[in-house]
Amino acid sequence: MITTVVFDLDDTLYDEIEYCKSGFAAVAEFLANSTESVSANPAMATAEIRRISEAMWEQFSTGNHTKTFNAALDELEISYDDELILELIEVYRRHKPKITLPPDSRDALCELSTKYTLGLLTDGFLPGQQLKVQALGIEKYFKFIVYTEQLGRKFWKPSPVGFEKILQTLETRPENTVYIADNEKKDFIAPNKLGFATIQILRPAHLHTSVCGQAGAAAQHIIPQISQLSGLLERL
Repeated sequence: MITTVVFDLDDTLYDEIEYCKSGFAAVAEFLANSTESVSANPAMATAEIRRISEAMWEQFSTGNHTKTFNAALDELEISYDDELILELIEVYRRHKPKITLPPDSRDALCELSTKYTLGLLTDGFLPGQQLKVQALGIEKYFKFIVYTEQLGRKFWKPSPVGFEKILQTLETRPENTVYIADNEKKDFIAPNKLGFATIQILRPAHLHTSVCGQAGAAAQHIIPQISQLSGLLERL
């Protein structure tokens, strides 16, 4: 019998691509305001923010997820050095995201929180992950949140440490617990080994589309919509 439901965050409860767009807009605003002649002219600043943001999005949407800033600045002929790139990364990670919780996710959390103990376990750099949770307004649904960055980067998924922390804190057993996430390459390896039930949600806009192929990496159940989650949990 399932008593505890633990969620991943990115591309599970909302579309991570919306966070990326929000981050690019924040970085573009930072760069535009760094140019004195542009920042002094609101109309010019707005146009420059759009130009920079669109260049970053074009790079990202064509598959450049590691050197997005470098490639966009090269394209825009904006000079930079390693120090500026690191600064832009910090702006991206620390910006207050303009993201919203989809209605189907809100409905699911409202319903499930009345039936199960809910937890959240998410990888990613702080404070970015915490700012996402705040922006989505979801902290109230969870009895316990594990930000694996707080445990140490070596304990990011697929490490089992965060999942063991969930079991200990929520005083539950693996056979009574389910983990719901999106990324086959890292999300399900540890909970599968520990004896959790695992469910993969394939949101239409999800970023991580590759199949791992590693034994024990695939989720035990796959659903395309979070609205199908309640019925599946009742059958487990």
